[in-house]
Amino acid sequence: MSFSHVAQKVMKHLQVFGLIFFPIGDCQQPAQCRIQKCTTDFVSLTSHLNSAIDGFDSEFCKALRAYAGCTQRTSKACRGNLVYHSAVLGISDLMSQRNCSKDGPTSSTNPEVTHDPCNYHSHAGAREHRGGDQNPPSYLFCGLFGDPHLRTFKDHFQTCKVEGAWPLIDNNYLSVQVTNVPVVPGSSATATNKITIIFKAHHECTDQKVYQAVTDDLPAAFVDGTTSGGDGDAKSLRIVERESGRYVEMHARYIGTTVFVRQLGRYLTLAIRMPEDLAMSYEESQDLQLCVNGCPLSERIDDGQGQVSAILGHSLPRTSLVPAWPGYTLETASTQCHEKMPVKDIYFQSCVFDLLTTGDANFTAAAHSALEDVEALHPRKERWHIFPSSGNGTPCEGSNLSVSLGLTCLILIVFL
Repeated sequence: MSFSHVAQKVMKHLQVFGLIFFPIGDCQQPAQCRIQKCTTDFVSLTSHLNSAIDGFDSEFCKALRAYAGCTQRTSKACRGNLVYHSAVLGISDLMSQRNCSKDGPTSSTNPEVTHDPCNYHSHAGAREHRGGDQNPPSYLFCGLFGDPHLRTFKDHFQTCKVEGAWPLIDNNYLSVQVTNVPVVPGSSATATNKITIIFKAHHECTDQKVYQAVTDDLPAAFVDGTTSGGDGDAKSLRIVERESGRYVEMHARYIGTTVFVRQLGRYLTLAIRMPEDLAMSYEESQDLQLCVNGCPLSERIDDGQGQVSAILGHSLPRTSLVPAWPGYTLETASTQCHEKMPVKDIYFQSCVFDLLTTGDANFTAAAHSALEDVEALHPRKERWHIFPSSGNGTPCEGSNLSVSLGLTCLILIVFL
């Protein structure tokens, strides 16, 4: 058999197995495997999604079906490509994990098709595709819990007095106000007993909706009795009750915002996730926002570094110098908090501080839930935990005695 005849047979076998894509004697270029484009599109469709947000599974499954369709269209060109075969297996696994059906609607990378004026993720993605934004939307987190401890949009952690009514957020889309009352007689420590949230009217997406919660009245509806805003089946604003009278979530699709409100013991906690461009959209007259600028210095009762690191260092003091509320010593408070929060970060320290200043065991659950809300809503996992630092930004070090004295000073400040 001649070399040319053998070569022809080999070429035919390669063509059959998809390793070359031009007929014998033709100069046509081989088809290009587009698995990288399929993967890039999938990442673009899912990068803004958050599993804590209502409708996540539906949107994720749509994106998965679109990913699967894209891989099918490029399958011939990608035979023998390990990245392609890994993607196909990965899609199958994700479809099973999320209980996604193979048949159903798919996401589109065409912004003209996916644009929905009452879905922030949709029109944010459309702006990105048109070149208006080079990066996907950035999100911010703010939380308030305990007596009270504030985590700002900048991830600054503060312990404040702020007795009475104070605005957490007041921008062009959303207003959040909290009311704080003294926890124990003779103490400047306060806790939240009322939360008012105003979702401002937004074009055709929703009328203005007001939500209000007070101690022992955590409703699953807005003050007008409705549980949603907007027209159609896919509501642009919804309230979801997770635990009757104890835990509700608000999902505002039109501004890409999620709010958690809880009652633990006698007091309320709040956590919010909001796109940065909307959170920073406010007038100069709206500059008093605790989530944006933190508590005024005159209202701070932390260690002056934005944290309650004066409470504990890396080791627990074993001394009776600290004036604790009856029922708790520094050691017993630390033990109880450590059971719920094994990582000794600022949430653990806040738990210890609250037990010592109030004697109310419910503050342990409040700190634990606040950390859970961070893990559900904060967009950056590496920032979930905040650890105490010294004035120069390094982790606190020091003897047990100095830590005890620091805590003593802090507790005395609270009761002065």
